[in-house]
Amino acid sequence: MARDSELAINGGKPIREQYLAYSRQWIDEKDIQSVIKILNGDYLTTGPTVNLFEKKIAEYANAQYAVSFANGTAALHGACYAAGITKGDEVITTPITFAASANCVLYQGGTVVFADINPDTYNIEAENIKNLINNKTKAIIPVHFTGQPIDIGAIAKIAAEYNLVVIEDGAHALGAEFKGKKIGGLSTMTMFSFHPVKHITTGEGGIITTNDKSIYEKLLLFRSHGITRDKEKLRNGTESWYYEMQDLGYNYRMTDIQAALGISQLEKLNKFVVLRKHYAQMYNDGFENIQEVVTPYQREDCNSSWHLYILRIRLDRLSVDRNKIFQALQKENIGVNVHYIPVYLHPYYQGLGYKKGLCKEAEDFYRECITLPLFPAMTEADVEDVIQGVEKVINSFRV
Repeated sequence: MARDSELAINGGKPIREQYLAYSRQWIDEKDIQSVIKILNGDYLTTGPTVNLFEKKIAEYANAQYAVSFANGTAALHGACYAAGITKGDEVITTPITFAASANCVLYQGGTVVFADINPDTYNIEAENIKNLINNKTKAIIPVHFTGQPIDIGAIAKIAAEYNLVVIEDGAHALGAEFKGKKIGGLSTMTMFSFHPVKHITTGEGGIITTNDKSIYEKLLLFRSHGITRDKEKLRNGTESWYYEMQDLGYNYRMTDIQAALGISQLEKLNKFVVLRKHYAQMYNDGFENIQEVVTPYQREDCNSSWHLYILRIRLDRLSVDRNKIFQALQKENIGVNVHYIPVYLHPYYQGLGYKKGLCKEAEDFYRECITLPLFPAMTEADVEDVIQGVEKVINSFRV
């Protein structure tokens, strides 16, 4: 996507001739052939390849079970169902996330409670969670924002004290580690997303990992209309053809086509994460002496998988707001983005009664954040272009 050079800041040519998206998938010939093999086979919908993909993800995440879904949102919905969330229950999550992290609670009739973020990590703050717990609280949905793990230890301690379910939203965190342990097997449930901008893709797709067999069985039922053919669980029949609907479920199944792509992508995951870390370090080094920006903070006991690279703009040192900087970077053909609008500021949530000012740190962060391009298919030259573009734009707006 090329843009007109006359749009560049202060006239002249933009830093880049071609537009650089903030993220995109990496698909190679092996990925393509893996999908073609399924198309030429017997199973297109949920079959043996889905089972194999689930097994491989569970092994990677050091979890006993994994249940795949059509997308990450469906997976979160399934997790809320398996956790028993229903009308009258409250679930605490962060406002700095994609809306699905909160919407999944509403799908089950629950109420979302937003806890403010830590101003350094931008993740939900454990102490803020504790202050919001009451006798209606049923679960916590912490989000590993940008791929940096939350303080799982602190949240696990709170959950144990108040008998709460923890559903980690790991959409950004496949490949991340907390104190040397992979994200995915450390809480009641963990969700991973396989959208094209995530660490690996199945086109669309999601998965829940868990170590709890009863939750595993509930997830299997939920994603397939609430129907089972398991003879040990049937209540009214024993015939070979017999099946029965035991609860109200959904058609949230992944296909073998998606799973085949996921298995092929999983083989490249470690390479993808290494590249993301390398480019993130290049950014850190490149922005080290630019006083008008704050680079991402990293916990020493965690290993981020770097789904996003977010700069925080020090607006007190500049003559414009974030939007002007955003527009100027786009005019340099740099595909910046914003992650995220605090969920409760969306019109739908405002209509539910949530008010601006609910989470100060989250709102301050939102006003100042810009997401830079970061994905494995980038090159070092792309990263250098982004660094030069940011420096050019910041220089033009210094007070």
